[in-house]
Amino acid sequence: MPFAWNLPYLSVFLAMVTAILLSVLPGAKRAYWLTVGVSAAVTIMSLIFLSFIVRADASYAFTMGKFPAPFGNEIKFGPLQGLFASVFAAVMCLSLLGGREELFEDVDEKKMGLACVMFNMILASLLVLTYTNDAFTAYVFIEISTIAACALVMIKDSGPTLVATIRYLFMSLLGSGLFLFSVILLYAITGHLLMPQLTGSVAKLMADGSYAKVIALILAMMTAGLGVKSAMFPFHRWLPDAHGTATTTSSAVLSGLVVKGYAVLLMTMYCRVFTLDTVRSFHIHDAVFALGFCGMILGSVMALRETHAKRMLAYSSVAQLGYVFMGIGLGTPAGIAAACFQILAHAFTKPLLFVSVGRLASAVGHDKQLRALRGTAWSCPLAGLGFGIGALSMVGIPLFGGFAAKVNFSTASIFGDEKIALTLFVLALSSILNALYYLPAVINIWSDRRPDALKAEKDVTATAAIILLACGVLFLGLRFTPVMDLIVRGLELM
Repeated sequence: MPFAWNLPYLSVFLAMVTAILLSVLPGAKRAYWLTVGVSAAVTIMSLIFLSFIVRADASYAFTMGKFPAPFGNEIKFGPLQGLFASVFAAVMCLSLLGGREELFEDVDEKKMGLACVMFNMILASLLVLTYTNDAFTAYVFIEISTIAACALVMIKDSGPTLVATIRYLFMSLLGSGLFLFSVILLYAITGHLLMPQLTGSVAKLMADGSYAKVIALILAMMTAGLGVKSAMFPFHRWLPDAHGTATTTSSAVLSGLVVKGYAVLLMTMYCRVFTLDTVRSFHIHDAVFALGFCGMILGSVMALRETHAKRMLAYSSVAQLGYVFMGIGLGTPAGIAAACFQILAHAFTKPLLFVSVGRLASAVGHDKQLRALRGTAWSCPLAGLGFGIGALSMVGIPLFGGFAAKVNFSTASIFGDEKIALTLFVLALSSILNALYYLPAVINIWSDRRPDALKAEKDVTATAAIILLACGVLFLGLRFTPVMDLIVRGLELM
């Protein structure tokens, strides 16, 4: 086989082996830079693989070990998986670089190695959730991601983070349990765990009309379980505390990446195992659409009421994830493609906002209340510019990724039959609500200079992260047509 076929597996292997090594290697800085290096290496490998798979215009299954189906384990990769893996690894790297200063301030030097273990395990989990062709393997890495994410919330080791971690853990275990029960039932009625065999078995059962209620229950539990994990409304209550109290790098990774992995897995199960026709036949997509609709509006309303910058961004994530579920809820390939693009746009934009807020807050003693950040952009103009770009993207201003995502959802709604008017209405209303809290925040940080604000010290890594994340937002806004073409082709090959 071509060597490039091995790169997805090698990427997962590299991240996991590094995590194991970091548990015994001493040195906080050594652990940090090794983690950054691994995420950068995975980014390069994923981009090489993406270029190869796009030229091949195909998707492949990679069997791990010498045991074939149905006993072995597989990963499956195509253009869409390569694109997600490249973006996830790149954003992981940039989030680590952007929050470096605050990470070393918030985390005890003795615990830095363990924090880096968790970052590597999250990267490995994201890759597996993207590539896996096995339902039970997906569950295993859901649990790994849960443990690592909870550790990254409480690594700051303060009272609020411990409370947030406990709430996060309970909700995450509920989601994991629902997903596990759905996999157990799926195995009980099909006798398979690998997705290709599951697809054939589910199709046969649907054609026979047997186990229809069981399949409906499986779909409902799987949707609810992954919905809890990815902060689908109304299961979002854990997210603001977890993301709002964690250190900047953790917040960027949790909001920009971790919740996306579960949404990607949900779309994979819908498209690869059950098919959208089956999902529509049980009206599961209607429930997902309704919850996405509520998340878009109520998430923005709650963000509008917040006075703490990071909690405002966390509630904004609830709203932005509502876009993803609204796209899935359209129940069409176009809606799924729009949801995939939203995942990419939000993956760049939200870490940009969190990193920028972290840099701005460094000028006022790391106070992240919005009133305390007034005028701080003059102390760190690049962070102020980065926050402005991220905010304009969230609002949906042309030239930015957020605008392109809304254009895609508008286009996808045409294929959503009766949902056209409702989709366009909620997109317009959500954009207005986004503007009501993001634009005042931008004006606030660029208000009159504060004489008491310290000039932010130069941080080359944060500067590079802000610039590259902003470039990602602009690239998705300016070149969204080729990206959407790649996503659509990837879904066809899924």
